[in-house]
Amino acid sequence: MVDTLWEHIRTEAEEALSRDPSLTETLLDAVLNRGSFEEAVAQRVAGRLSGAAVGATAIADAFKFALASDPGLAAAFRADLAAFADRDPTCGRLAEPLLYFKGFHALAAHRLAHFLWREGKTDFALYIQSRTSDALAADIHPAARFGKGIFLDHATGFVVGETAVVEDDVSILHSVTLGGSGKEAGDRHPKIRRGVMIGAGAKILGNIEIGACTRVAAGSVVLKSAPRNVTLAGVPAKIVGDAGCAEPARGMDQIIAGFAYDGFNYAI
Repeated sequence: MVDTLWEHIRTEAEEALSRDPSLTETLLDAVLNRGSFEEAVAQRVAGRLSGAAVGATAIADAFKFALASDPGLAAAFRADLAAFADRDPTCGRLAEPLLYFKGFHALAAHRLAHFLWREGKTDFALYIQSRTSDALAADIHPAARFGKGIFLDHATGFVVGETAVVEDDVSILHSVTLGGSGKEAGDRHPKIRRGVMIGAGAKILGNIEIGACTRVAAGSVVLKSAPRNVTLAGVPAKIVGDAGCAEPARGMDQIIAGFAYDGFNYAI
């Protein structure tokens, strides 16, 4: 059976190679010498995470084992790629998240770390977390649970605690924290339900729930649970209206009319 996604990405890589031969080594290693989309993801992310302690080959082998053991991992990679293509206006080709977007790479790295954590390989999982933080500026505890179809835009400054849950089809911008609110133990991190959009710089703290298809405004600090289909804004965050659309994570509308940005005049 022909894998149309993979064939499309290979065609884009061949076209990129013809335009810029200086990328030959990168394009061959990441795409054109690989046998599948999943292998390409593993190789590209392993290359970004490799270091003096653990090289790319060992990390790629771990990906290979994870993919063979858990078919859901491949499905998550593909759903994440589709989310980037659908929601990121800068994404003009399917090959771009695979080759260049560290948000996509950070998600794939976390999915490997989470698999290793569940398999009892906690030290390797924590190593992958550490390297992801160093290389991609995203610090996600391996135990945190993510659904599929996640759009992690930029990834820089993204911090996620151990007991956090992020369901399917969530969009998250940079400098977001899904953290605890103190030194408490046990279940202590946020639960982000399906279709939520979290704006840049937002902090969601404590064992609270953000209802499905809610919108969290940039810079907000959320300390209490919120229902579905609302907009949260402020420090501390409050409900300032409805979500503005059926699927905020897909619409990616970050302007809150009449609250933070609408009608504001900047002095020059």
